[in-house]
Amino acid sequence: MAIIIYFTIFALVLSGFAIAIKFGVEVDSAAGTAGTIGAAWVATKLTQPLRILATLVLTPIVAKLVERFAPSKPKPPPSIP
Repeated sequence: MAIIIYFTIFALVLSGFAIAIKFGVEVDSAAGTAGTIGAAWVATKLTQPLRILATLVLTPIVAKLVERFAPSKPKPPPSIP
């Protein structure tokens, strides 16, 4: 569960930085696009301690929500001796 939450946060932060950089810088070539993604990756790496902290805080909360709203497993039928 924690790995899914961590990578979800990572993807959201990376996308957010890429979009923010893209709107701030006009990119006209493939090299410019690669530069945007690279800059977004560096900015995302700088936020790693905060992302790890967010993962540690959110994992128990999300696990409880999944437990609460996930359909319960049906009980197996009693075995006949």
